[in-house]
Amino acid sequence: MTSNKTNAGRFFEDYAVGDVIRHAVPRTLSGGERALYHALYPARHALYSSDQFAQSCGLRGSPIDDMIVFHTVFGKTVPDISLNAVANLGYAEARFLKPVWAGDTLQSTSEVIGVKQNSNGKTGVVWVRTRGLNQHDDVVLEYVRWVMVRKNNLDAPAPQAVIPELSDVVPASELNVPEGLDFSAYDTELAGEAHRLGDYAVGEIIDHVDGVTVEEAEHMLATRLWQNTAKVHFDATNRPDGKRLIYGGHVISMARALSFNGLANAQIIAGINSGAHANPCFAGDTIRAWSEVLDTAQTAVPGVGAIRLRLVATKGDAGILRGDDGKYAPDVLLDLDYWALMPT
Repeated sequence: MTSNKTNAGRFFEDYAVGDVIRHAVPRTLSGGERALYHALYPARHALYSSDQFAQSCGLRGSPIDDMIVFHTVFGKTVPDISLNAVANLGYAEARFLKPVWAGDTLQSTSEVIGVKQNSNGKTGVVWVRTRGLNQHDDVVLEYVRWVMVRKNNLDAPAPQAVIPELSDVVPASELNVPEGLDFSAYDTELAGEAHRLGDYAVGEIIDHVDGVTVEEAEHMLATRLWQNTAKVHFDATNRPDGKRLIYGGHVISMARALSFNGLANAQIIAGINSGAHANPCFAGDTIRAWSEVLDTAQTAVPGVGAIRLRLVATKGDAGILRGDDGKYAPDVLLDLDYWALMPT
């Protein structure tokens, strides 16, 4: 007798606009996640490295890294949203709404806000708005992402296409500044660089110089750490080329960590305006990063500014994003448009 208790995951025809999914399993974060994160990536931003530095900036201590929060909330959603994904396509309207501290417990919920079957009839795109909540039911993070998912029943009728209208940019006025944050005594020497908000010009390109070659072992450790169970990351037989796809979040965190060299004072990620995984990344690829300054703004908190950055992870040269045809250059892995908080 064959049991049917296992979960094969949802396929494209299993989603409908308006569905609300409460994801398993809540996770309590600790200093262990931070230590592993800093072991996997060359993460050195001072606010997330030192309780003393964070306290000098008005916080009670060093919060959990923004991307740890993102990966944890994201990972909860994978069994319900992208277990049978072909690829995670993009992000928008992300806001980090409250700091997360060691000892906090996070869980995730998602609402389906869009569906569109692809012309091949074998896959479709699903849009979801995901919220991460702490143990007090406070929303600490919200974002929209869209993912290409396989159909299981190819004869299932295509749903009416619903494509959500998404904002191009999170307004600077809607960015959350953590309660108590105060950069009036900010120590640039301990932070690693002297460059403040006024030292950056819109249009400036920053080559972050360093590169890191991605190894299969570290990718697998990261994917397991964030409990991302998408088959394309684990099962080499799930892709025609027989390769395991490097988790896009691994590329994001590597690029963010590399950006320290030139953006050491871009301390807190406050919002993600858009993001695209432009080309696949595989073990053996060397990730480099460059940033373009897109905008700067003041926040309601004196001394705390916001800088809007395009962060590009690439296997190629800095400054190259698209070809003459308008498509992403083949070496570009990630195009991430985000806001960070920085001392003025």
